[in-house]
Amino acid sequence: MKNFVEELTWRGMIQDSMPGVEEHLMEAMRLAYVGIDPTADSLHIGHLVGVMGLKHFQLSGHKPVALVGGATGMIGDPSGKSAERNLLNEETLKHNQNAIKEQLSRFLDFDSDAENAAIIVNNYDWMKNFTFLEFIRDVGKHITVNYMMAKDSVKKRLSSESAVGMSFTEFTYQLVQGYDFLHLYRTKQCTLQMGGSDQWGNITTGTELIRRVDAGKGFALTWPLITKADGTKFGKTEGGNIWLDANRTSPYKFYQYWLNTSDVDAEKYIKIFTFLSKTEIENLIATHQEAPHLRALQKRLAEEITTMVHSSDELENAIKASEILFGNSTGSDLKKLNEQTFLDVFDGVPLTEIYKSELENGLDIIAALAEKGGFLKSNGEARRALKENAVSVNKEKVGEGYMLTHNDLINNKFILLQRGKKNYFVLRMV
Repeated sequence: MKNFVEELTWRGMIQDSMPGVEEHLMEAMRLAYVGIDPTADSLHIGHLVGVMGLKHFQLSGHKPVALVGGATGMIGDPSGKSAERNLLNEETLKHNQNAIKEQLSRFLDFDSDAENAAIIVNNYDWMKNFTFLEFIRDVGKHITVNYMMAKDSVKKRLSSESAVGMSFTEFTYQLVQGYDFLHLYRTKQCTLQMGGSDQWGNITTGTELIRRVDAGKGFALTWPLITKADGTKFGKTEGGNIWLDANRTSPYKFYQYWLNTSDVDAEKYIKIFTFLSKTEIENLIATHQEAPHLRALQKRLAEEITTMVHSSDELENAIKASEILFGNSTGSDLKKLNEQTFLDVFDGVPLTEIYKSELENGLDIIAALAEKGGFLKSNGEARRALKENAVSVNKEKVGEGYMLTHNDLINNKFILLQRGKKNYFVLRMV
């Protein structure tokens, strides 16, 4: 049995834990769960800490339980929120749950015959037949309003000047989550609930229910909420969340997010978001500190996590795509990019739409750069650039008289024009 608490401690993944957790886990194989509310049909990197926690739990010889919160997702957790969120209908929740299960299977071993194979449960399965009267009689009577009011998640919402208050629905959230723990304790002998530090109040309500109702012992462990050194929010970009679903966030953009982390953050993230050993990480940090400009830490972090979330093939494609702007890539490299990756690589580059029919008889490069594309101010400027051998089509140098045709199309839709090393322009066919 590997020491789970010791492993998470050196990785910086423990914020709070109840006394006795380490000893409890070293005695025998235990079950622990992490709850995921299915508010979207994909996990984002904010969920990854919990997923990594479950994976470390499994690697330590214990049995992880992923709880997809079909019931709690219908309510909305007030922790860290200043306003009540929109409630989801059953059909949307079902779709989201199935998509999340698919993603979790990339990380956790659900299918082997091992005693500690992971399991997925959905709290809607045991909450859907619970009547309101049964719940307030069998669960609500064991937890006082005073106890619930003392929770930080409740106090912050009620004391916030900007808050509009808290609905009874949200107020009862901690009771529903607490009952989840009691139910799993009774039916699966699950003795540990884990989550982000903002979940401490909800988790300890569960341990309190186990104590008061079944005279049992449940444990709580939380990890710190991930932050960035510059104060901006982890897992967010101008375009929104960084998702694990390749259709929401392309592997290229995913790879770039990790590649662009600061030195301080990379040193923290490589411990949390990879399974590299302590020795490997210490050696990597030392190498990085000797030559920070080579960004060895960021590159290894991006490689490890992109391979884990997507695949080694997608990592290779992301690296090739990254080199297109800065390396010695060719037209054939460009044509290997799918449409989304092409758009991601050249995000922010000037783009002009032209009719595809204009390529039927060939479109003169001068017209493409000036009159049709509007990238250069005049035909004269375009000619001068061509005479200077400064113009490329899809990374290949061209001269005056070059005609753009359908053969130049990338994904049957784009042509990349370039003047000099850094000035890119995109023609999109309509």
